[in-house]
Amino acid sequence: VVPVMLKALTYDEKRGACSVGSNVRDAACYVCWAFARAYEPAELIPFISHISSALVIAAVFDRDVNCRRAASAAFQENVGRQGTFPHGIDILTAADYFAVGNRANCYLTISVYIAGFPEYTQPMIDHLVNMKINHWDSVIRELSTKSLHNITPQAPEYMANMVLPRLLPLSVGSDLHTRHGAILACAEITHALCKLAQDNNRSVTYYFTEKSLEGLKQIHQELCSRQLYRGLGGELMRPAVCTLIEKLSLSKMPFRGDPIISGWQWLINDSLRHLTLVSSAARQHIKESAVSALAALCNEFYINERGEADPALQDELVTQYVSELQNTEEMIRCGFSRALGALPRFLLKGRLQQVLEGLKKVTIVSPEDVSFAEARRDALIAIAKVCQTVGVRGDGSQQEFVCRENVDQIYATLLSGVTDYTTDSRGDVGGWVREAAMTSLMEVTLLLVQNEAELINATICKQIMCWLAQQSAEKIDKFRAHAGSVFLTLLHFDHPPVPHIPHREELERIFPRWEKETLNWNAAAEAFPRITQLLGLPAYQYHVLLGLSVSVGGLTETTLRYSAQSLFDYMKKIQSDPRALESFCETLLKVFEDNLRNDRVSVPLLTMLDQMLANGCFDMFTEQENHPFPVKLFALCKEEIRRSKDIRKLRSSIGVFCGLIQFLGDMREKVFFQLFLLLCHPFPIVRKTTASQVYEMLLTYSDVVDPAIMDQAMTILSDTNWEAELPVVRERRNCLCDLMKVPRPQLVAK
Repeated sequence: VVPVMLKALTYDEKRGACSVGSNVRDAACYVCWAFARAYEPAELIPFISHISSALVIAAVFDRDVNCRRAASAAFQENVGRQGTFPHGIDILTAADYFAVGNRANCYLTISVYIAGFPEYTQPMIDHLVNMKINHWDSVIRELSTKSLHNITPQAPEYMANMVLPRLLPLSVGSDLHTRHGAILACAEITHALCKLAQDNNRSVTYYFTEKSLEGLKQIHQELCSRQLYRGLGGELMRPAVCTLIEKLSLSKMPFRGDPIISGWQWLINDSLRHLTLVSSAARQHIKESAVSALAALCNEFYINERGEADPALQDELVTQYVSELQNTEEMIRCGFSRALGALPRFLLKGRLQQVLEGLKKVTIVSPEDVSFAEARRDALIAIAKVCQTVGVRGDGSQQEFVCRENVDQIYATLLSGVTDYTTDSRGDVGGWVREAAMTSLMEVTLLLVQNEAELINATICKQIMCWLAQQSAEKIDKFRAHAGSVFLTLLHFDHPPVPHIPHREELERIFPRWEKETLNWNAAAEAFPRITQLLGLPAYQYHVLLGLSVSVGGLTETTLRYSAQSLFDYMKKIQSDPRALESFCETLLKVFEDNLRNDRVSVPLLTMLDQMLANGCFDMFTEQENHPFPVKLFALCKEEIRRSKDIRKLRSSIGVFCGLIQFLGDMREKVFFQLFLLLCHPFPIVRKTTASQVYEMLLTYSDVVDPAIMDQAMTILSDTNWEAELPVVRERRNCLCDLMKVPRPQLVAK
């Protein structure tokens, strides 16, 4: 039975897109569990080493959590009843029922501990090489190779003399999955062996034969000559070989001056240039692998003894990469932006301005590349990486350092990213750009603060904090949380503190340091009560109100509820302070004026104004005739809906006009005139909404109409079919105008 059961413990058969076999493996674990209860320890002694190894392997390396847990339970039963399993208690402690629940933890941590026991080292390595690096699931293949890297120090000679020679032929074999796993395994094992040699003060090639080194070099050439980088298989081969390039470069392999280096450089460039041809699922992985490989390759093979780059190579590489930033394909811009961000300092030296100018052009939104949000995101990330690579020197050259000459230009580029609200069929794609801009602003600011804080001027610091405050008040939870986190990081940074933060003391009071980790910005109930307190700080009022307008007038119920409640609480607080209310109203009108016809802000802003008027936020002005606030607000609303065909905007504006009727003065007649115009709007839904809201308005503010005509006006509003033909509706509307002594709107001859 034992041989069959051992085979069943690793049984896995691919059927279509998934596999069958987990139930067989689960049953095999149950059989092992039964063995412990059925046989005496003496009877099982000849099979102990096989069973214990097989159970440990299943408990740590099985793909399915239920099989790992079943194997762990069977191992525990055998340890308890048989008492003959080698190092049973130690292994059980590390690989108990709960520990094996996390697959990455099993492969990367628990396996290394168990491989430390000599009885299990070789069976575990053999299992990974024979069964797991060719597994149908790519996640398992990648975890297996990382596990081999971690286990290598336990058996370096076995890895170098037995495993690597077995893997090298497989890495250029015919089966795609085996080839993918073998290349990654070669990369990881080689890197581990070289690190081990360096740690023991030996040559990096100590563990390698000439044949192994030649085999590692041949992998790329073989795949290239057989055209295996093309098609769907190429989506696995490219990142795998890029990982191999990265690991061989990090291992400091003696390949300097070898023709293989230009072959590797070709593969990196080609992978970045053909990102558009691969599936969207593989794109990000290929890009990241190529960029990591480039950074490692440059650091190892392109630097001379003096720590400088070859001028011809530097010129060719940087010029080529910068020219690709203006490619008409978005993905190519993405790839080469990130590649420039990964270049080491010696390649950027003397070329910094050229690189920053190239990346800046990618971040500019122009009509032909308005939807290239991912390219703008990657360029902003790259700018921060370049700044961190070259470092800061205030009086240095702008071709070599972040300095006085270029710091304002860098900040201007990053701040432009925070205002990107591009939307397309995928939704708010500008959000990716804003998120990257916020992260990059934080990284560059902290870099300057820690080196030369005097390069940060008060204007730039105020802009950064205000924009972050605005993003912290907006409607999308993910971006609000990111902005809030960056805002608090800059506010609470202490080594040394960020200079020129406006209202620092008040902010420290609103956001105490001990709450930095616990405040959940994703939860509207926690975020908005805090952020609305910034409305009381003059420097932040405009931007916070701009962010709040989008949230309060938005569509998401929880965001809307908590943001509106927080705003109304603030308004209630300032009712007794005329100066604070006047200042708030001025800012509100400025937000409206600056965003006139910008539907992203103006439509939710109208909804917010409707709610504020209905909640009596401006009651203080209702006693005063012709107060400038309602007069200006009326003019802006009228301008906003002029010639508009946006139903949501028109319906929101009706609510605002109805709310404005409560203010005294000449404006009432103008408001009525505007509402009566909307009663004959070409869209039936607008006419019907207007009639319904005017009816409610007359009930709410009964003093605005003479009581003698009130009933008649209400009857006209309620009994007329406002969705009827326009001539019929116009006649009923004109009756209302005559009743209320409002001039009849005249048809304009076209």
